[in-house]
Amino acid sequence: MARGLITALTRAGLSVSRVATAQDALAAPPADVVLLDLGLPDGDGIEVCRQLRRRHQCGVIMLTARGEPRDRVLGLRMGADDYVVKPFGMDELLARIDAVARRTRADRGRQQRRGTVELPGLLIDLDNRRAVAGERDLGLTPKEFALLELLVAHADRICSRGTILDQIWQAAYETPSRTLDVHVAALRTKLGADPPVLIETVRGHGYRLRTPC
Repeated sequence: MARGLITALTRAGLSVSRVATAQDALAAPPADVVLLDLGLPDGDGIEVCRQLRRRHQCGVIMLTARGEPRDRVLGLRMGADDYVVKPFGMDELLARIDAVARRTRADRGRQQRRGTVELPGLLIDLDNRRAVAGERDLGLTPKEFALLELLVAHADRICSRGTILDQIWQAAYETPSRTLDVHVAALRTKLGADPPVLIETVRGHGYRLRTPC
């Protein structure tokens, strides 16, 4: 399957490098996008995804036969940008690669420092893409941070589901709404039981971030 993918992606004009093990994947040079199988001979792709997120600013698309909802949820929570279940169409995969690559390049191209946003009990470091509640680093994934950043930008106003999906995922193919719900739930969990800000669900519309008075 990997050989077939290399041929198809190369014909589409992409520069492709293949490694077969988790160890080699973590030792490989950074890439714009990583297609990551979960069933690796020397480890689990979920852990590889976690390690890649700590080391590189790259896009990660999980490409796997594991199609159960719990597998999708776990993959997205570990920081994957997209999750594609085998079998898949090459046109769709290319569109997803293009969407993830655009976001990765845009993130790398941000040169200007943006500083921090301070809310009561919450500090958001826009340059280093991290959020701290009190003295606790929330350990947000790239998508969770982007979601928090967008909600903060629309603080106390409704941010529609369509706006969030378009600005954060920007997928050429429609991103399932369940993907958004998973990330909101994960962000709420990391904010904790007594959060400095509250993410409200506005049924039929989207989400709203309530800031302390």
